[in-house]
Amino acid sequence: MAEETPPVSDRFDGGLTYATGVVRAVVFDIGETLVRDDRYWGSWADWLGVPRHTLSALVGAVTALGLDNAEAIRLIRPGIDVHAARRERDESGQGEFLDETDLYPDVRHGLQALRDLGLRVCVAGNQTTKAGELLRGLHLPVDAITTSEEWGVAKPDSAFFDRVVELAGVPPEETVYVGDHPANDVVPARAAGLLTCLIRRGPWGRLWGDDPSVPADWRISSLAELPALLSRTGRSPRVYPKET
Repeated sequence: MAEETPPVSDRFDGGLTYATGVVRAVVFDIGETLVRDDRYWGSWADWLGVPRHTLSALVGAVTALGLDNAEAIRLIRPGIDVHAARRERDESGQGEFLDETDLYPDVRHGLQALRDLGLRVCVAGNQTTKAGELLRGLHLPVDAITTSEEWGVAKPDSAFFDRVVELAGVPPEETVYVGDHPANDVVPARAAGLLTCLIRRGPWGRLWGDDPSVPADWRISSLAELPALLSRTGRSPRVYPKET
């Protein structure tokens, strides 16, 4: 059972001063950052035997409550073992699938533009081993792709972001983590010392995209904006808490 996530405003206090630092690596979340989740949730709705709109609305509801999105599935089928259900779906031929059409239109160009700047570009998110295999099969212009299931640890656990730093291969203060979810992406990445970028898409990014309590170093609406931000300044706008 996923634990309830406290409101973003309860997890961050203001009082900031600016500092700068060089950015050498960018690591991306997967769902609703690079990949649209509508096929994923639509296939779950079909397998559960409910209208797609019903499950979509429940995902939105649990998102607004700060809960793990798997709780939407448990609201339809209380007590379900989501991992066992995923295996059952795979065995029945209704398992995970993604292809080029699941990528947001700005993904390939945005990733390539970052690599053209000489940055190390990686992908690491809360996904299954199969999702990682499918993503690697798309031959995205990145240096590495991995998932939480492959690592054996998931966001927002700090150990996940320790692995992100290892994957990036540079110090955390020289690494940007890009994601759509404040509680899973921005807050824990920042706690690990990484720079953070919140992308305003998907339910999480749109709900919290302009919330001033979310401590993102950058906010973007498209991956196409990030290469320009980095190439224009060459430096991070990292915000640090004031000393008391």
